[in-house]
Amino acid sequence: MSDFTSGFWSIAIIAVTLGGILACVLLLWGAGKARVSPTGDNTTGHVWDGDLREMNNPLPRWWVWMFVITVVFGVLYLVLYPGLGDKPGTLNWSSSGEHAADVAKHQATTAQVYAKYAAMPVPEIARDAQAQAIGERLFMNNCAQCHGSDARGSKGFPNLADGDWLWGGEPSVIAETIAKGRIGSMPPMAAAVGTPDDVRNVAHYVLSLSNGPHDSVRAALGKSKFTACAACHGSNGKGNPLLGAPNLTDDIWLHGWGEEAIVAMVNNGKTNQMPAQEGKFSAEQIRVLASYVWGLSNR
Repeated sequence: MSDFTSGFWSIAIIAVTLGGILACVLLLWGAGKARVSPTGDNTTGHVWDGDLREMNNPLPRWWVWMFVITVVFGVLYLVLYPGLGDKPGTLNWSSSGEHAADVAKHQATTAQVYAKYAAMPVPEIARDAQAQAIGERLFMNNCAQCHGSDARGSKGFPNLADGDWLWGGEPSVIAETIAKGRIGSMPPMAAAVGTPDDVRNVAHYVLSLSNGPHDSVRAALGKSKFTACAACHGSNGKGNPLLGAPNLTDDIWLHGWGEEAIVAMVNNGKTNQMPAQEGKFSAEQIRVLASYVWGLSNR
């Protein structure tokens, strides 16, 4: 990679750029100096299609001056703006600098909009029409790709509108989740549970916790083996928000429902990640977005 970022390439670009401008100047100068011996009728002697003759007329002055102006403009541009390899130009302009200035201007403008929500309680923000419109737009542009435009999620992506929270549904926790992201990891537990038959019994016990279709005999056998899972999900299976361990009693299934889905989860484990968004949003935007998400299940 260093071969492409060394000083050689900057010098090469400078040489090609200036060489192109110099070639244009030489072409114009050469064309102006060239002389064709005309015939008596002011033609060059070239004839096409029997009667089309090339006249020996000079280039129009306007065309020549347009060419000269173009060359001068090109030189001035390269002096003022970056274009000669790694040379920044006398104005020190850059696309990254202009982008940063635009972002700063936008933030200064939006700061006035978000300022009134800084001290407003979350329930009030969730009822404020303007805040909800802002939160909805932030959600649609940045969160809907995973959680859906209706925030009801899909397999592997939590439903944000049902009041069931892996890490807790308090506004401060939602804001922390948005800002810092989350990594939920369940390790493979088959070895801790026991035999493959024990794993299947545990699956039926888990289904029994939410009154799902299950084999009661297998569920009874799996109850004692569930102790391997209780460290995270609790002895009653109600989960642990501090660990992001889901409640197994509420019949809400993030990664699929049924015996085979639970057996696969116990055997293989699962890791889910929500990326941190604090680098994308300001603290004020996160507060409004968290209020919007909180309001989806607290209306």
